[in-house]
Amino acid sequence: MLPITALARNTFWSKRHLFRLPDLTSFSSSLTSTIQPQTYHEQKILPYSRKQLYAVVSDVGAYASFVPFCTHSHVLRTLVEPNVKGEEMEAELTVAFLAFTERYTSRVTCIPFESVRAVAVSSTPLFKTLETTWKFQPVSLPSTSTSTSTSRSDDAVVIDTSSPQPSLVNTSVVVGPTTLLSLDLSFAFSNPLHAAVSGTFFGKVSKLMVKAFEERCLKVYGPPGI
Repeated sequence: MLPITALARNTFWSKRHLFRLPDLTSFSSSLTSTIQPQTYHEQKILPYSRKQLYAVVSDVGAYASFVPFCTHSHVLRTLVEPNVKGEEMEAELTVAFLAFTERYTSRVTCIPFESVRAVAVSSTPLFKTLETTWKFQPVSLPSTSTSTSTSRSDDAVVIDTSSPQPSLVNTSVVVGPTTLLSLDLSFAFSNPLHAAVSGTFFGKVSKLMVKAFEERCLKVYGPPGI
């Protein structure tokens, strides 16, 4: 007969076997997949010129006053790069959302009236990569009048108003310049737990950003000429 201590030990290990921790391999791999880069694309036609939209988007120092979740924005310096088309600058930005606050440095490349691209160049505990690219394309709307004709640039986007279009202004009443505003947002979290907590929330930011810049244009330029 086994001693009492040996019997108790066998019973204990038997119970340990019955109540083993579950296999977390699949859960771990799921979290790992969430730290892969995520990309979001938004487009909207706005009743403003490329010059007007470019001026608002390239004004990085003013972001804290209207960009969602941006609590601090400051241009650190303008970079002189002879082989770069347009202007480059480094800016310090702070974003705060949910329980996170992140301060990082972005390199911003501005090509007048064409695009503004910002890439985070400093490491942060939250983001592994973070990049935004704004593009501005002139829009050519079909004229409803047969007695007049208007010229357009060769790179203008021609909109067929007879078919459904996402996020269009009321093209039937716009008489001023119109521009297709495009936003590409790409990011990857450094930590899979941060990704699990913030991924769904952060996926809505691109739409909020487009809306914020549209409202900023309305504040700066007033109602468009319609």
